[in-house]
Amino acid sequence: MLGSRHAKDTHASRGTHPAATGRRTAGEAEADTAKLGRDFGWIAALGVVLVIAGVVGLCYVGLATLTTMILFGWLLLIGGVIGLLHAVQARGTHFFWLGVVVAALNIAAGVVVLKTPEAGAEALTMFAALLFLTGGLFRLVGSLVVRGPQFGWTLVQGAFDLLLGILVLATWPSSSKYVIGTFFSLALLFDGLGLIATGYGGRRIVGLVSEKLTESHRPTGGRSGRGTEPVQPE
Repeated sequence: MLGSRHAKDTHASRGTHPAATGRRTAGEAEADTAKLGRDFGWIAALGVVLVIAGVVGLCYVGLATLTTMILFGWLLLIGGVIGLLHAVQARGTHFFWLGVVVAALNIAAGVVVLKTPEAGAEALTMFAALLFLTGGLFRLVGSLVVRGPQFGWTLVQGAFDLLLGILVLATWPSSSKYVIGTFFSLALLFDGLGLIATGYGGRRIVGLVSEKLTESHRPTGGRSGRGTEPVQPE
């Protein structure tokens, strides 16, 4: 008798366990969708901040250039210090002196950029113009030689890069006051628009999934107890 009662109790407890597990799983799924919705909301908010920063930078290009160079100098300085620490930790290896030299160059470049951001902007503008010139020239020659399926687009892109490099060099060094800030502000603007699109699309998808989960766990009329009512005799 005791063994049969224990078996019945065990069977009953096993029968109620999946239902409880199913309820807990549904609650966890709803919590996960809510958390995803909040995360995508934060992504969209970050995109709005970047868009505002990009618009402000385009309105004040000189200030954006100066801010960009200061940030660039601090990045070089911090990266050089971190590289030097890694080189010290890796002493005794073949890459020790190479790491020390690279870290020292980064630290020196960071100090120079922070002390004279205008000169750093001029040098970086010259470097960017040379990159545009060489990139545009290679694209033009490559498109004319290869003539692939993207011939027209590559030709136009090469001509645009070449023209942009010529324009920047023609007005250098005065162009250094607005070129870096314009590029940095445009990068912030387009990155912010991309984050806004990602956050909005993600929240929309999460909302659709949440609606599907709610409908799947909603009780239907066929499961009510009306089908078990006794039939009255006539």
